[in-house]
Amino acid sequence: MNKVILITGAGTGIGAETARQLAEGNTLFLHYNQSAEAVKQVAEDVEKRGGKAILLQADLTTEKACEDLVAALAEKIDHLDVLINNAGGMIAHQNVGELEWNLMERVFALNTFSAMKLTSLCVPLLRKSENDPNVVNLSSIVVRHGGPTATIYGAAKGAVDTFTRGAAKDLAPYIRVNAVAPGVIDTPFHKKVSTPEKMAAWAANNPLKRNGEPIHIALAIKMLTENSFINGEVIDVNGGQTMH
Repeated sequence: MNKVILITGAGTGIGAETARQLAEGNTLFLHYNQSAEAVKQVAEDVEKRGGKAILLQADLTTEKACEDLVAALAEKIDHLDVLINNAGGMIAHQNVGELEWNLMERVFALNTFSAMKLTSLCVPLLRKSENDPNVVNLSSIVVRHGGPTATIYGAAKGAVDTFTRGAAKDLAPYIRVNAVAPGVIDTPFHKKVSTPEKMAAWAANNPLKRNGEPIHIALAIKMLTENSFINGEVIDVNGGQTMH
């Protein structure tokens, strides 16, 4: 059955690979902010895999941008089957003793507020779905172990975890809500914020002696969209770096 899916941050990394994995037979709305050229390639890949791709641009760090995005979506569809809140980023490193209010607002707006607001705005469209409507949020391994100089980002993702569980209960029984918490994944995210030496150290400390790839997270997201009896879970995909 054709699914209508919205993926935020679909231009690169995990979002892009998730779009490829969910492409076949589905209609994908691919959100991007600055990665215009990259998302065009993702759209081509989706079409080659038997899906339909529609691009939506927005800076999701403001309430109005989230509202405008969903309004644009609602002009094209009458229901939504899957919302994947993937857009996010650390923005900058900062020690706890030097926290700046502006950076805290920006990090939470990008990683937490956008996911919460888009979920809320999409509820009417999700309720019109007859195909197991569900939401998948992106958390992070940093929630499990904290992250020196990445504490704001970790706190923002921790809020995503809590929101996931609350929304799963609030929107049940009709709409499921889950999350995936990636470990260290080789994506443009880490190319911006992590040195090659740090990436190598993380790989060496992983039980599998390697870092992950976007495909590993995309497949977990795909599983959550398809398994109708998983709700309120945050699935860790990190090669055994954290176990519980």
